[in-house]
Amino acid sequence: MTAVLYDLWLRMGYSYDVPASGARHVLRLMPLSLPNRQRLVAGSITISPMPDEQSHFVDFFQHPATSFMLRAPHEALDIRIQARVQVESQPIAADFSPLLADLPDEIAGVWSLAPDSPHHFLADSPRLTQTREIADYARSCAKPDLTAMQIAHALCTRINKDFTYDPDATTVDTTPLEAFKLRRGVCQDFTHIMILALRSLGIPAGYVSGFLRTIPPPGKERLEGADAMHAWVRIWCGETIGWIELDPTNDIPAGMDHIVVAYGRDYSDVVPVIGVLKSYGGQRAVQAVDVIPLK
Repeated sequence: MTAVLYDLWLRMGYSYDVPASGARHVLRLMPLSLPNRQRLVAGSITISPMPDEQSHFVDFFQHPATSFMLRAPHEALDIRIQARVQVESQPIAADFSPLLADLPDEIAGVWSLAPDSPHHFLADSPRLTQTREIADYARSCAKPDLTAMQIAHALCTRINKDFTYDPDATTVDTTPLEAFKLRRGVCQDFTHIMILALRSLGIPAGYVSGFLRTIPPPGKERLEGADAMHAWVRIWCGETIGWIELDPTNDIPAGMDHIVVAYGRDYSDVVPVIGVLKSYGGQRAVQAVDVIPLK
């Protein structure tokens, strides 16, 4: 088994037309440590202005999060993350997933309601509500003789082929159906569409937030979405296989180029920065990411 060590830098900045005050935010930005997948060697978060209160907690899906409060008026907020992460290669697994018709029996055999239980990833979630258009699209990939894993791969490839990566086409609040009709969007849109498609077939699926390698290996094309935080799909393929991860934006399995920050049902569970503040007028946001493999 091989491994790659990455140095990660992230900056998220916000500037306000009118100074904000009474701000409280929650951050989910630090990469996870996952057995046999990746290890957070070291990491730090810098917040400017200095928070008046700061605390740390672990949410339901077992993600470390940072909560902080700013009482004084401030014209801008600057958040910086620095981390070193080791990512391990994953063995290529044979497809022992069940046929789609047999998957419900395997789901029913899971009695656990732990954070990674497939039961949490079947129904509608805060940002994802089933639509006929996406369900019809999913059925076109769900041939009766295909396994759950084969259907997931087929949907991943189909979305990558049918949709155009366009960062100007959608916003963070664009619904999956709106992006589906546009046939354009970014990783968040493709991920939400694929999750809805899989759930409509009875295949548990969830959202993965993370980062992509910024510099591609020699001879490889640069991956879409590498200048910002990235998203891809987590799919439960039966008791034997468990969870796999696919990246529909690039039509590849999540591998050594992917660094996991958080798992959830949809984007609402893994929002990198969320909060409230007292202000009015507009605001502007900037984001910059560097993921550099160490020699």
